[in-house]
Amino acid sequence: MLGRTVIEKTEIDEMVGRIAKEIEKDFGPGSPVFVGVLKGCVFFLTDLVRQISSPLEIDFIQVSSYGSGTSSSGTVVLVKDITADVRGRDVYLVEDIVDTGITLSDVVEMIRARHPRSVRIVSLLSKPSRRKIDVDIAYLGAEIDDVFVVGYGLDHAEQYRNLSDIRELIPESE
Repeated sequence: MLGRTVIEKTEIDEMVGRIAKEIEKDFGPGSPVFVGVLKGCVFFLTDLVRQISSPLEIDFIQVSSYGSGTSSSGTVVLVKDITADVRGRDVYLVEDIVDTGITLSDVVEMIRARHPRSVRIVSLLSKPSRRKIDVDIAYLGAEIDDVFVVGYGLDHAEQYRNLSDIRELIPESE
């Protein structure tokens, strides 16, 4: 069941605009690669790169660690790999939310194995209270409390991604 609105669409738009300006100000030489972590990043990545006027490349990686539950299993499975050549390039790894850090840490290592110039994490949301592995988030929209959220790409069992606001999901009683 959907609960309270955690972040309204107008706040999301403001966060995305701020992050886009910060990233573009920090661009190095050459064309960076924005790698979206599917599927949750799609709305965020799309809105983000449309606000950046510099040339860039977009690619996607898909991993799974949740299944249909509301907590990470801790086991990361590669579902779709990137196709871009990132060697010697700046990579902006775009994530919807950083929770335990386990999944993202594994994805960062997968990308670093391809010898980019840099890997910077860009995340719309972070739940620092749930962190098990420390990850360096270079660009962050907001920190949130330890609640399960859906909307703006975030899902529960592939549902609710299409909501324009970010809402709390209240587990149904068993």
